Amino acid sequence: MQLQSIDKQLYRSRLNIVIVACIVSLSVSSLAISQSLISFFPSETGSHFHWNLLGVVVSALGLGFSLLKLKTHPKMKEVVYVWLLKKELNLIYRKNRKLQAAAEQGNADAMLALQFSYEGSRQLWQLDDNTIVMTSLNAAQSKLDGLIEEYNLQLDISNYQSGLLRQF
Repeated sequence: MQLQSIDKQLYRSRLNIVIVACIVSLSVSSLAISQSLISFFPSETGSHFHWNLLGVVVSALGLGFSLLKLKTHPKMKEVVYVWLLKKELNLIYRKNRKLQAAAEQGNADAMLALQFSYEGSRQLWQLDDNTIVMTSLNAAQSKLDGLIEEYNLQLDISNYQSGLLRQF
């Protein structure tokens, strides 16, 4: 995965549209399905929990399928990019302890993965206006910069690929 430049305003507006569309479609379709099932198969006891649950499950599955089909749409480009970036950062986070240990031993791939993680996190947090934790990110970046200088490495995050994480 490569980091891309994303227009923050465009991303936020498209994300808001996706969120509202998901909420509305999930609400409307789950109610429509459950009410249809209740009208076709009424219960003498008056409990329709299972029909309501089935309506929500079917609606959630339909929404998930729709999002998978729509993820290649041009208007979803920024939202899908951020979803993929979050997925990649999560993969790196799960290996963070091993990456930190390998980076301290001078492993260039570990340092490259950490550099990608820090750059990606910085971009993600700026897109989501989550700048509160930037001080901890800057401290981790400074530590990594010290290791890069100590081992005299040149890192280019455009060389990062998730396959690098298999060795950790």
